[in-house]
Amino acid sequence: MLRRAFPIASQPVKHTFGVLRPAVGPSGTRGLANVHQEPSITEPPPTRGSMPPGYVASVGRLTTFALPQEVVGSRSDLALGQRMIDTWRKDGIFQIFLTPAQGATMRRAFKASKGFFRRPYEEKAKYVDDQSFSGYIASGEELTDGVADYSEIFTVTKDLPVTDPRVQAKWPCHGPCPWPDTNYATTMKNLMSLLGESGEKLLKLTALGLGLDDPNALTNLTEDGWHHMRVLRFPQVDRTNGKGKAGRGIGSHTDYGLLVIAGQDEVGGLFVRPPVEGEKLHNWEKSAAGFQENDEKWSYVPPVENVLTVFPGDMMQYLTRDHLPSTPHKVGLNTRERYAFAYFHEPNFSSVVRPLRDYGHEAKNDKPGIHYGTHFTNMFMRNYPERITAKRLMAENRMAILERIASGVSEPVPGHG
Repeated sequence: MLRRAFPIASQPVKHTFGVLRPAVGPSGTRGLANVHQEPSITEPPPTRGSMPPGYVASVGRLTTFALPQEVVGSRSDLALGQRMIDTWRKDGIFQIFLTPAQGATMRRAFKASKGFFRRPYEEKAKYVDDQSFSGYIASGEELTDGVADYSEIFTVTKDLPVTDPRVQAKWPCHGPCPWPDTNYATTMKNLMSLLGESGEKLLKLTALGLGLDDPNALTNLTEDGWHHMRVLRFPQVDRTNGKGKAGRGIGSHTDYGLLVIAGQDEVGGLFVRPPVEGEKLHNWEKSAAGFQENDEKWSYVPPVENVLTVFPGDMMQYLTRDHLPSTPHKVGLNTRERYAFAYFHEPNFSSVVRPLRDYGHEAKNDKPGIHYGTHFTNMFMRNYPERITAKRLMAENRMAILERIASGVSEPVPGHG
């Protein structure tokens, strides 16, 4: 249950008619979402990209928050956490301001991403690994609801050398990341590190906003978390390879993990589905891929400079017994090519996720809970059934190794996930 110990004092920023305007506080002053905001943070400029052609959706009015330098459990932290929860439950998504360091790193990441994706296909296709699911994914290789997506991707998972004990033991999904060059590797690792810092703050604020008895309940799960990132390119709508549906970049789906932090360039293409009364998806039980993809209850997320979008994944929904539903989303192709990334702030690979005790009595399906590593592996096997990694995993019966890890027969490597 939620416990609101203090009144909500901080004010969010509303995205209204293409401009982010600070809400007016009770005193008549204008401010951002938290008293810990940096003085250098200013309003983002107007939105830039138009909605992809052929789509019908409302234009999102996103609330934007400024994260504090440190989450200490103060009254303002609690108020911010409560506003975050309320916004997720209403809109399914909100935005956070980039720090100057994140903004600079993200610009470098987009530059590196464009440089890689503009290489010849034959060169890009070399950067795959048959043990981890990291590396290059060609347009049309990924499947959503059995239909090819047009997204072109470089996936970054935990970069483990072949000498790592987990790799030696043939743990599924564990292996090196096949970086195309040192600069690309450094840039993406730096970006993930900065986003990871925001991920930890967001989880601490979420715990405060939920009124959890243990304020570290969520961040305990993410110790040595299985954090990963998808670096994406979407082709221009009329320049595809014909493998998927016209105008469809990625089909509607929910993300499998805990927390999603995403960034996009100025072109635009992301749609989210705010919570709809009567709709309840449990992607960990039955695939949510393709859900209501073509109806009109979607919101377009216009690109805004110097912000990131944040929304809950399946594990957050499972933890909170549907109090924070995983947000369905999809991507449309626009009249220009588009670049984006999605960072996933995740539990430890070996962790078992169970509903938080703050959310009612234990249900029959609470135990043994969801083993995150098994959940992650199943999701990637579903999306990339023909990938060399999936084929090796099946040929060497690595799922049996995963079953032993999940059951505790094979002890996890101490301190690793």
